[in-house]
Amino acid sequence: MTLTVATAQLASAGDVETDIASVVRAIEQTDGVDLLVLPELFLGGYRMPPVVVGDADPRLQVIEDAAAARGVVVLVGACLDGPDGFTISLLELGRGTRRVYDKQNPCGEEARHVVAGAHSVLIDVAGWSVGLSICYDGCFPEHARTLALAGAEVYVASVAYFAGGGHRRELYYRARAVENGMYVVVSGLAGSVAGATFDGGSAVYDPEGRVLTEVGPGEGVAVASLDRAALQATRAQHTMLADVREPAPLVRR
Repeated sequence: MTLTVATAQLASAGDVETDIASVVRAIEQTDGVDLLVLPELFLGGYRMPPVVVGDADPRLQVIEDAAAARGVVVLVGACLDGPDGFTISLLELGRGTRRVYDKQNPCGEEARHVVAGAHSVLIDVAGWSVGLSICYDGCFPEHARTLALAGAEVYVASVAYFAGGGHRRELYYRARAVENGMYVVVSGLAGSVAGATFDGGSAVYDPEGRVLTEVGPGEGVAVASLDRAALQATRAQHTMLADVREPAPLVRR
């Protein structure tokens, strides 16, 4: 059984309506794709304080309609307002617009403007179990491991890395893949917005941390087919996930 995924590497215009149009154009490149992932805080651009988008914003309907017409599930980053404050979040569109995940680990200045999400999240896409993360979440092995132990076969990372951080981003997500024997889909913000330049890095990694596809410099959309049999074979050969044990008691000597 396969899952076809697309990762979009786009530059935000810093304007929600223009960014929505960019999402629709990306969707138009997704014939036969089950899941399309877009970068962190794409709608309105990565900036602090962030641009707040309502999850019931009527402007989102054009994304919902375009995604539904092609049968693709779209995940796009936005700042949303919740009962406890603003969050850096992922919106899911294409089968009813909904807020699906709030970033659990706000990073640096973000913590002055948003609150942390309270839940790890799995969603089902075409019969595959997909775990969700946003940028700094992926720097913590425990975040991906929690999802893998709960059944995640794919780890989605919607990110915005400042220029110069590419070496860390690549290391983190290759590691999350190989540690857990799962596919990793990274969508990175490109270009410049609000005076900052971003490093892209959109790629899909196999369960051994190898690149299946990547966008490269600039903007673009890359597509890969994920194979469940390959995932299962990798986990059977490299059994770290099955062999996880509780940490032994610490002794200082």
